[in-house]
Amino acid sequence: MESQIKQIQTEFTADLAKVNSQSELDAIFLKYLGKKGSTTNILKSLQGLTLQDKKLYGPILNKLKTSQESAIKAKSKELENRKTGKLEDDLTIPGTVRSTGHLHPTTIVIRELNSFFRYHGFSVQDGPEIEDVEYNFRRLNLPEGHPATDLQDTLFVKEPQWLMRTQTSSIEARVLEKYQPPMRVVVPGKVYRNETNSATNTSFFHHYQGFVVDKNINIQNLKEILTKVHQFLFGKAVVLRFRYKYYPEVSPGMGVDMQCQFCKGKGCTVCKYRGWIETLGSGIIHYNTMKASKIDPDIYTGYAFGMGLDRLVMNKFGIPDIRKLYGGELVYA
Repeated sequence: MESQIKQIQTEFTADLAKVNSQSELDAIFLKYLGKKGSTTNILKSLQGLTLQDKKLYGPILNKLKTSQESAIKAKSKELENRKTGKLEDDLTIPGTVRSTGHLHPTTIVIRELNSFFRYHGFSVQDGPEIEDVEYNFRRLNLPEGHPATDLQDTLFVKEPQWLMRTQTSSIEARVLEKYQPPMRVVVPGKVYRNETNSATNTSFFHHYQGFVVDKNINIQNLKEILTKVHQFLFGKAVVLRFRYKYYPEVSPGMGVDMQCQFCKGKGCTVCKYRGWIETLGSGIIHYNTMKASKIDPDIYTGYAFGMGLDRLVMNKFGIPDIRKLYGGELVYA
């Protein structure tokens, strides 16, 4: 009996020293103090001993059980203190870094979209915000003199070549020039336009460009990915409409509107009483855009889309005015 008691105590001490989590501690408790535990079983064996042995080993076994219970409680407290960062007597333990603030709503949506598109085989690219007019306009089938290149819409750094990019489509032009198909790419980033600030427009905002170039790509592939990404952000019940629109860099072009999340299509100040908010422009990449990048449009086709990211953020988080995103309000910062 004495050798059993010593063996149990030795094993218990060794097992307890290895514990680093509450789950491991729970396993130790069951091993020794559970219904079928070693300590519990040896206590039960007292029933078969003589009265003299009961008087001899009873107190020893009770002490063993009590000491193990105390040791387990102490270890549990130690684990809890370690988890919460509380300091006991050891002042050499490093302090716990407390989180401050939270991610900006736009950052949250960008990360969610990056995760979605990576899952669907896209890579994420970035590029310069001060852009060459060649990549911002010419490679995207916007010739010199096109209305979109006017000073009324574009913020030039140095005319006529350098400007603040008006869309992250400029990175599409760079990627198409540098790589060969097949390719699937998205480009989140800041863009700049000469806009009058309002509830839904600012001169600085975020754009999310995406494009695919491969063999046998058609507009149905485009509709499918755009439907999925809206459902990913807003749920399966989101209501969309697709309509023909003209965009120089694509043909045919397709605009996507989402039923206003604020008024559910009834009309409000956010959607300008239309019941719909335009979220992106898209379409099949133009023949001229492919030729400018030395990609044979008779072999490869592709689609492209550009999201007004801030409008998606507004609808997702119930923010009625785009200016609140960049106005320094701590609730959104």
